[in-house]
Amino acid sequence: MAGETGGEPRAWLAVDETAAAFISRSLSSRPTIILPPPLHRAPLRPGNVVEISGPSNSGKSHLLLMAAVQCILPKEWEGIYFGGLGKSVMYLDLDCRFDVLRLARILRNRIAEGSAHLRNGDFEKDGTKDEFQCSLQNMLFSDCMQRFLYVRCYNSSEFTAALKTLQSQSRSEVLGLGIYFVMIDSIGAFYWIDRASQPVGENKGKSLQSITETVIHEIRKFLQLQPALVLVTKAPIYADGTTTANDFNRGSSKYVMEDSTVLRYSRLEEERSLSFREYMPSIWQSFVTHRINLQVEAEVPSVHENEVLSTYTSEWMQPSLKTKEKFSIVDVRSCISYSFCLLDGVILAQ
Repeated sequence: MAGETGGEPRAWLAVDETAAAFISRSLSSRPTIILPPPLHRAPLRPGNVVEISGPSNSGKSHLLLMAAVQCILPKEWEGIYFGGLGKSVMYLDLDCRFDVLRLARILRNRIAEGSAHLRNGDFEKDGTKDEFQCSLQNMLFSDCMQRFLYVRCYNSSEFTAALKTLQSQSRSEVLGLGIYFVMIDSIGAFYWIDRASQPVGENKGKSLQSITETVIHEIRKFLQLQPALVLVTKAPIYADGTTTANDFNRGSSKYVMEDSTVLRYSRLEEERSLSFREYMPSIWQSFVTHRINLQVEAEVPSVHENEVLSTYTSEWMQPSLKTKEKFSIVDVRSCISYSFCLLDGVILAQ
């Protein structure tokens, strides 16, 4: 709009804009981002902060990798449609569990899926199809991996320093495309370290609240320069079976029940609620715009021998969709024959 009015502030303020024009302009500047299931239910746009919470081995990191592949893959390459975004990702690894081989496998299988139609192309008769397809996939794989930026942090100081580098990366616009996704895995990795090092009395130091404020401040500064989607995983800080000092001093009737079955059920419910206890400061809770909760549902036998398929549930808490979806993360080598599953991805069942 400033360009249309000559760049003068007074002229820009004088321009009248209808609500429909404002919404149309906003949607065009920050279009909806379609992510792989189960993240596809809520409309997400650059500037949103999505918190993916759940216990260990519930698929949080895998969903990050699938979203990263969706971002670094181009929409179209050499006349082949891949449906990606073709932009850069900054992956901040705080729990030091990142598996680059898993990322490479997901990316290679997405490339193979997109280029599968070459099997029926002009290269089938002369025998050069396999060589050409392999070369094509390797070139695209290398091109995509250059858009994946990885940082490993071992404490909160390194984490905040890494966030500061986001601004310089945004100014330089990596590969001329800029950082479009910022991924943090996982936000509570340094909780106990920061809590143990909180200042006591007159001692100088950074409190947990001030560290969180610094993290949010740096992310907001980056989002002002480069609208990006922020995806954050969060694991519970209390493991199953953990109890606190006041658990047996509450005088609750559930600890004196004669029925052991009811007692055991009550204890499991309390352990479940304890693992879901919110431990991030309120400033972080208000900073997050979307929340999805993942849970391990059960393990069921697979159609293949000697294989167990783990099923999970996903539930959007913010916005509250009031529906739960079941999904399974499967190995691509065991699901190629299934037409209803995504390659190295997610099977959805209502």
